[in-house]
Amino acid sequence: MDYVAALLPPVVMAVAFTCLIVTMIKSQGGQNKSKEDAAVDEAFARAEAAGQEPKAFRT
Repeated sequence: MDYVAALLPPVVMAVAFTCLIVTMIKSQGGQNKSKEDAAVDEAFARAEAAGQEPKAFRT
């Protein structure tokens, strides 16, 4: 029974990770794509209007 206890956490984490990846892939595009694109475009426009680079791309 020790082998079951040793294998259970990695199996649970693998299933959870797989579910996370599937959810991320399914949420890409679709109905929310235009909303997400509009939000990003608006953030870029505000950053350009303020005369600064967007914070996400500073190095």
